[in-house]
Amino acid sequence: MRQTAGMTVSEDMLAEQFRDLHPHLISVAYRLTGTLADAEDAVQDTWLRLAALAPANQAEIRDLRAWCTTVIGRLCLDRLRSATAKRERYLGPWLPEPVVTQFGPASADPLDEVVRDDGVRMAAMVVLDQLPPAQRVAFVLHDAFAVPFDEIADTLGCTAAAARQYASRARKVVADADPPPRAAIHEQQAVLERLLGAISAGDLATVVELLHPDAVLTGDSNGKARTARRQVVGADKLARFFIGLVDMYGREPLKAARMLLVNGEVGLLLPEHPGDGQHRALDRHVQTFALRDGKIAEIYDVVNPDKLTRAPHA
Repeated sequence: MRQTAGMTVSEDMLAEQFRDLHPHLISVAYRLTGTLADAEDAVQDTWLRLAALAPANQAEIRDLRAWCTTVIGRLCLDRLRSATAKRERYLGPWLPEPVVTQFGPASADPLDEVVRDDGVRMAAMVVLDQLPPAQRVAFVLHDAFAVPFDEIADTLGCTAAAARQYASRARKVVADADPPPRAAIHEQQAVLERLLGAISAGDLATVVELLHPDAVLTGDSNGKARTARRQVVGADKLARFFIGLVDMYGREPLKAARMLLVNGEVGLLLPEHPGDGQHRALDRHVQTFALRDGKIAEIYDVVNPDKLTRAPHA
């Protein structure tokens, strides 16, 4: 039991209040770590810490959302620091784990609420991954969730002035990176449908036209599946790369492609395809796209099966 605002709160009521915060806490943790498993572990550990408090300490919590957000920040900071060495051993580019949801009205799934936020689009998450742990925590907690700098300082083990400086440096990195904003869903769908049609038809000129001149494709496999080993940069080079993939894998995988939402933006699920005597077998892909000035500027291709455990297979 805990006492708050003159009333006693039972363990059941506390658990219910925590459940109401679950989408918010998943959103904070996912932005900080880039993986759903780490995010869910951090939320679970936050609950365990809350439930383990003595009733008197629970009664001192005046703002449960703020308390949990601060604890999540601390837990995710530890995870970010331990992840640094693992990412140094990662084969090829590292992308955040994609959050795959369906078109249509939001469901009770907390992820449906998470992906509504512009800050979790893949282009924004990729920029966050460029930040050192302390900068990322300070920036996300303050700029996205309005946590005061004195509380962030407690999380980071530094002064409020230092926490403010961490956030300021991160803000500059994000501004300089200038990730593409989230385009309207109907605009994304229209461009992607045209792109798929042009690739399938081998229409190189139209593919180039649909791509931003500085378009970039980034593939994430960790050596466990096939994608581009290095970033493919430039509209012409990328268009020829796509046309070449049709020659390599055939048109059947494109026919099986399914549109869905990836981090709240239109993306593609390309199911596994066995191949035949003329074409290679295709690994499962989850792809998402970012538009700039009406053209595809960023393509993120996740094929690492460890990051697709929650994605549908077909």
